[in-house]
Amino acid sequence: MIEWFAWFQVGFAALIGLVSFGFAAMKATPNDYTLIGTVLVGVLLVAQIVVSIVAPFVGNEPTGDPLEFWMYAITAVMMIPAAVIWAVVERRVVSNVILGVVGVSVAVMVARMNEIWFSTSA
Repeated sequence: MIEWFAWFQVGFAALIGLVSFGFAAMKATPNDYTLIGTVLVGVLLVAQIVVSIVAPFVGNEPTGDPLEFWMYAITAVMMIPAAVIWAVVERRVVSNVILGVVGVSVAVMVARMNEIWFSTSA
């Protein structure tokens, strides 16, 4: 895991979550900003998973519990398509709330993944 990339991803996911909440507050239905933003969060998450697979082979091994790390990663990556499909199928204001919750949740989960990877208590 690359630390700066993880923190970039945390910031981007949180931003998309807040943008989605903002559109929901304006009573707007899901649009390109919220849907494409959430898909980009998913793309960054897949890139993070690829980096996390390659990193141990180049000397950047996790110091925390690998099972816990991968459960966070798998759960986070599964939430993205579920939220996007929901938002595309049900074009209501509540779908933006769901996209916002997923964005903020992924931000928290990636921050926790970063914490697990770079844990000093192992």
